[in-house]
Formats: sequence, C-alpha cells, structure tokens
Amino acid sequence: MRVVVLAGGLGTRLQEETETRPKPMVEIGGRPIIWHIMKLYSSFGLSHFVVALGYKGEQIKSYFVNYRNLSRDLSVHTGDGTTNVFEGQHQHDSWTVDLIDTGDATNTGGRVGRLADHLPGDSFCVTYGDGLTNAHIGRIVDFHRRHGRLVTLMAVRPPARFGWLELEGEKVVTFVEKPKLGEGWVNGGFMVLRREVLNHITSDDQSLELDVIAPLAAAGEVMAYPHSDFWQPMDTLKDVKTLRALWEQGAAPWRLWG
Repeated sequence: MRVVVLAGGLGTRLQEETETRPKPMVEIGGRPIIWHIMKLYSSFGLSHFVVALGYKGEQIKSYFVNYRNLSRDLSVHTGDGTTNVFEGQHQHDSWTVDLIDTGDATNTGGRVGRLADHLPGDSFCVTYGDGLTNAHIGRIVDFHRRHGRLVTLMAVRPPARFGWLELEGEKVVTFVEKPKLGEGWVNGGFMVLRREVLNHITSDDQSLELDVIAPLAAAGEVMAYPHSDFWQPMDTLKDVKTLRALWEQGAAPWRLWG
C-alpha cells in the first residue's frame, strides 16, 4: 500500500519557518517533520511513499536524493568529489520515495488526483506533511479494509480553531469546516482512500476535504476511526515549539519505532 504525503502547500500560517523552506522540511530534533511522518508509517510496515510536491519542492527532492549520505559517516576525496560510506556505522531506512511535482498552486484534492499513475493498489493512505500522532496506523488500515466504504479518516478532538465532524457510531454524517463556535471531532489528517475516490477528482482546484470527502460523507461513504490520544498538527510557531520540546525531553508520543 502506498502512502501519499501532501507536501506542496505554502504553509502561510507558519511563515517564520516556511519563508525559506517547505513546511514538511521544518525540523524537529534535527530531522524534518516529513521524516518523522515516514518513520511513523514505516513502523507499521508501510514504506512506499508518494510525495506530492509544490512550493519549494526541490528542497524535499534534494533531501531524499542525499538521504543515505546525510544519515551515514562519510569519507570525501575533495580532489575528484568521490565519497565512500563507512558501512556498519548507522542503520538507515529502506524506503521507496516517489517525488512528484504536482504544481505550486494545486489544491489538496488536485494533488491527489495528479498522483493517480503512482497509486496502483485498490487503496492508499493519505496524510498531510505537517502532523503527528501515536495512532496505530495498522489498525486504521485494517478497519478500512473491513468496512468497505470509500474513505476512512482518523477522527480526533482538537483545539477549537479546527472544523468538526458529527458521527453516528463510526459513520461520518456531517463535515463542517472551521465553525466559529462549538467542539467536536475533526479530521486528523491520517486517511485511507479506495482508488475509486480518484474518480471524484476532476480538477486541480478541488479541496480534498471540502470538494471530495465532504460529498462522499453525505453519500454515506466515509467512516471514522476515532483516536482520543496524542495528535498534534504543526500549524503555528507554538506548535513547532511544542513538538520540539516533546522530542528534546524524550517524551515524543509519536516515536513508535525503536
């Protein structure tokens, strides 16, 4: 199963960090958040990623092109530029990362639509490149396979600045984007989609949540996997500081790998 990471947005609410780099490259503990997201998924055996690039996507490409060398000890010959890697020094991750340019101005739904040729299975995971959780991804995937609907999303109870979901059991019956008042469940950004969802994406300017998932929810095709434990988006500088502090204190709940 492929894991789509939406990594092309401008990150305008985090301009302190994103003026010079894409949001997924903002670092936590010396590693970009996209690395933390991939470590989370790969700890459940999902290690083939399809990254939807946009704003400053060349920085994400450069990171993964050089990933092996950046994570190992090296010997460099400055005369001809050759390098030798010292084997056995560090474990390295064995991932497949497809880096696909989906356009600077493309909306989230359009980005997923542009990845259709890179999503061969009957279902695929989707997440944003700016959030972390300690949810059991494997159980979310199993739940998706059992219920047979088109969409599964991880529902969380967030700060009031987010929109909310109304649930009947595990079925999503209402999808409201950022109400001014009220509390409820929201899409935590860790989703599983059946390939048929791609048929509902017809243009670059479609929002994945509002223009694709919301109509499917109204049609009874969206199920929620409620998660009441750790979930933290990285929308503001305060969020960045929170995630960094958790990592530095050795108390990062999303660190499910050894």
